[in-house]
Parts: sequence; structure tokens; C-alpha cells
Amino acid sequence: MLSSAENSTIVRTIEVTVESLDRAEAAEAVDAVFAGLSQQSRYLRFHAPVPRLPPSVRARLVDVDGRRHVAVVARVRGRPVGIARAIGGDGGSAELAVAVVDAWQRCGVGTRLLTALGALAERHGHRELRGAVLPENTGMQALARRVAPWARARFDGEVVQLTVPLGAAAWTITHEDLMADLLGP
Repeated sequence: MLSSAENSTIVRTIEVTVESLDRAEAAEAVDAVFAGLSQQSRYLRFHAPVPRLPPSVRARLVDVDGRRHVAVVARVRGRPVGIARAIGGDGGSAELAVAVVDAWQRCGVGTRLLTALGALAERHGHRELRGAVLPENTGMQALARRVAPWARARFDGEVVQLTVPLGAAAWTITHEDLMADLLGP
């Protein structure tokens, strides 16, 4: 078993590509990434134990239409190792989700996925990405802070609500930002 530092070194020598995911490739990518998630990673991603992907959930995950539902996929040697998606309706706010197979976690794949997804969502007119993260999912919270230090996190009693402003909205200071700074962590 490689340490995280050794695995990070391997990432530098193996090319990870990140590209937009389209409907034609979505089923293969969703199945491969889900298969590479441990029980714990599945729990953190779906907020519940998910031994098998229910057909109705799989159908929603593969329904990448390039407008309302956009996604990017990370591949190593052509094999999907991660997916990040944004699902939104009106162009304002989009729901964010990221999944990276266990073997490639903490190797920079999530950073590349979230960075590419932010750019794609902004091109599609979204002003912010939002995601509900379990409090124990410290990896996702750290990823959001690393990629978007201006991201806001708010604990609502059950989950941490992440909000990542995009484009000009990332540089706008809101009342919510001021209150978060005043109240502290």
C-alpha cells in the first residue's frame, strides 16, 4: 500500500486528463467511479449507505444534457477516476457534487475536477455552486477551501452547506460574508 505522498508522486508521472462529460460516455463513467468508491466514500458522497446504485439515481446521474446538468470527468489511461457535476435550472445556482475513486483521492484529481467544473458552470451562466456536505467529510470541505478560498461554509444542524460564488460573484462581498467573518468558525 502506497502512502499518500508516494501516491502523489505517481500522479505527477501518470497523466490525468479532465474533460467535459457528455451523455454518450456518462453511463460508463458513472459506473466506473461508483465501483471505485469504498463504502465510506459512498456514504460521504450520497449521505447514506449505498451498496448498489439504485436505477433511478443512476438514471439522474447519467442524464448529462450539457445545459441544466453539466459534468467533467477525470481519466487515467482512459479509465474514469472521478466526476464532478453541477445541476441547476435557471443559470443562477447549481448543485455541486464530486466523487473520486478511493485509489486516486488526495492526489490532486478532486482539485482539477472542481476547478474545471467551476469554469464550465460559469460558462453556462451559473453564478454559484452549492453543495451539502456531511460534517465528517473534511476532505471535501478542504477541497472547496483549496480551490475557492472565498467559498462560504455554513453548518445548518445536519450538514455543512457550501456555497462557491463564480465569476464576478466571487469578488462581491455580501451581508452573508460579513456575518460569517464576524461570527467566525
